[in-house]
Amino acid sequence: MDFKIAVLAGDGIGPEISVQGVDVMSAVCEKFGHKVSYEYAICGADAIDKVGDPFSEKTFQVCKDADAVLFSAVGDPKFDNDPTAKVRPEQGLLAMRKKLGLFANIRPVQTFKCLIHKSPLRAELVENADFICIRELTGGMYFGEKYQDNDKAYDTNFYTRPEIERILRVGFEYAMKRRKHLTVVDKANVLASSRLWRQIAQEMAPNYPEVTTDYMYVDNAAMRMIQEPAFFDVMVTENTFGDILTDEGSVISGSMGLLPSASTGESTPVFEPIHGSWPQAKGLNIANPLAQILSVAMLFEYFDCKEEGALIRKAVDASLDENVRTPEIQVAGGAKYGTKEVGQWIVEYIKKA
Repeated sequence: MDFKIAVLAGDGIGPEISVQGVDVMSAVCEKFGHKVSYEYAICGADAIDKVGDPFSEKTFQVCKDADAVLFSAVGDPKFDNDPTAKVRPEQGLLAMRKKLGLFANIRPVQTFKCLIHKSPLRAELVENADFICIRELTGGMYFGEKYQDNDKAYDTNFYTRPEIERILRVGFEYAMKRRKHLTVVDKANVLASSRLWRQIAQEMAPNYPEVTTDYMYVDNAAMRMIQEPAFFDVMVTENTFGDILTDEGSVISGSMGLLPSASTGESTPVFEPIHGSWPQAKGLNIANPLAQILSVAMLFEYFDCKEEGALIRKAVDASLDENVRTPEIQVAGGAKYGTKEVGQWIVEYIKKA
């Protein structure tokens, strides 16, 4: 199989972890006889500095022409600390999702046996946690009508039936492939947009009789994720709720540096770690590359290359078992490994497998 990959390293630790993802993808392609080519493009704060646009038309075309995008992270403190900034790195991420029609964000939440002690939750709560958060990406308050002046501001949480139906369909289909349990998260007791979500979900549920469908208010879902994370199988929700809940879910594993994600929809899919740009760690060779590397596994699996994805996951598990880990998850007294060293160890494991 031939792969044409757009690589968007972005800001902060992005370029460092991006290299590791590319190296792992190249090693897997070589081992399985695939051809792969890369085209690099700028985004985020880096792109603002260079061309004044966090997701330029040139970058969009690179992404649109690719089979998949391997994305890393965007964000810079100089924008975070300036509430008057008209152009921000995160606008590039939103623009990429909107222009590529990436309406479904898929975030697996899983634990690793050797890292359960790193979770802030008790071991007996998290040891069986294994669920997927499906977040709607291109609607809701992030894209609805906005207004701000010195005295008032508003964001409109706008959704249409087709937008809701297509993301719910993704949720039901994932549930069918897993343990056949779907939780629809909303705030239907307060929000009209949530009531429409719940109405449509109830209309669609009979089409998936094998799936147990339940409904949960977002505040209850947030509590249940901490009290009983193993309850969930597939969770589907709107953009804003999904943004918050998926970050909450990521902490269950013990490190945001462990979990990948996929954004899919109408055009080129994007695969990325769930964490941010962590600018404080830029250039220090301490960022965990595993989420980026596991996003490569998700990329292969998206194209039905299951053996390739499984090998990457096996290599990541082996690195953790051998205590080849970056500082935030290393055991006390363990050897010191940086971003490059962890990535290279996994590449060598793949080559020898």
